[in-house]
Amino acid sequence: MRAIIIGAGITGPVTAMALQKAGIDAEVHEAYDRTADGVGAYLTLAPNGLAALRVLDIDHRGLGGFDTPALELRASNGRLLAHLGMGRDDDAGTVSQTVRRSDLYVRLRDEAVRRGIPVEYGRRLVDATAAGSGGVVASFADGTTVEGDLLIGADGLHSRTRAILDPACPPPRYTGLLNTGGYAAGVSVDGPVGVFTMIFGRRAFFAYANRGPGDVWWFANVPRARAASDAELAAWTPERWRAELVRLVADDAGPALRIIAATPEIIAPWNTLDLPSVPVWHRGPIGLVGDAAHGISPTSGQGASLAIEDGVLLARFLRDHRDPAGAFAAFETARRTRVERLIAQAKRTSNQKIPGTLTRVLRDRVILPLVSRAAARTTNDWVTGYRIDWDAPADRLPA
Repeated sequence: MRAIIIGAGITGPVTAMALQKAGIDAEVHEAYDRTADGVGAYLTLAPNGLAALRVLDIDHRGLGGFDTPALELRASNGRLLAHLGMGRDDDAGTVSQTVRRSDLYVRLRDEAVRRGIPVEYGRRLVDATAAGSGGVVASFADGTTVEGDLLIGADGLHSRTRAILDPACPPPRYTGLLNTGGYAAGVSVDGPVGVFTMIFGRRAFFAYANRGPGDVWWFANVPRARAASDAELAAWTPERWRAELVRLVADDAGPALRIIAATPEIIAPWNTLDLPSVPVWHRGPIGLVGDAAHGISPTSGQGASLAIEDGVLLARFLRDHRDPAGAFAAFETARRTRVERLIAQAKRTSNQKIPGTLTRVLRDRVILPLVSRAAARTTNDWVTGYRIDWDAPADRLPA
């Protein structure tokens, strides 16, 4: 069996390595004619994502990230609203890890290449059609074609593969927030190393974590009624965007102003998007994984972990089913409920970041205290406690 994978971000290389483990040849095709080294901000790998990587014998150590065991939620006046753990893998002794997206991407890509998996660049997918042999032919914008037994779209939130499967699929949804962030140097903040402090400010949501002495990683969510156009995003020069962030956090307790001032380069803002429900995940020998099938907002802290789970789980189904159409159908059955439940939960969390008098009172006095008490009573976390048993038959679903 030979698989064509579209997209060489995080999901594509992981899926290719999982397929290789299952005895299936795979090649990865990336639309851009260059690698993405140094591109992007940072993300969190939760214990469920780290456990899925271990199935492929990939250790998170050496990525330059840091342990992220917990987070604190605070009101704009500094009052503690909740203290929440971010999950722990007791078997491996690890907690959530915060890493630069580029470092994770490079590690996975290089490991896939080291394992002999071809990664081709400048291959922008145009179409995918049935092959006479019963497989699929991928046609690219550069005029080349590739034939395989199946095609996996790991091409992200704006997936071309998804559009081929279902031209009527609803577009990604704007969640009401702009995203930004950066890395501050030479500034000291209170609190344990690695614990994220998240402030529900009067005008914006601001979060930061102390990675080490004088090294603070942070992000901000800025409410905006409608998605910003490309022209509007481009109009935010670095100087103008910095001034706007200063204005938004000026009246909130905490070190946000000092952190912003100590950040040499603030990441340009972008619209936060998700995909609440993708109607068509697969058709015949073509299927979707990762953000192409279930885009989730960064609020969840689960985007990369879900994508890694996808790649490993789909490979297990293909290993045991051998029929691509049947494997894709079984994969959807195993995944859709989990990922759509997480997407809905992330959207509810995003809504709590949009200030409003009533929203703020309900959030601070009722919702977050209830969440904190419920989390303290939970013994089995359905989000971070999810594990894939590679050796189990594919008809046995993960815990």
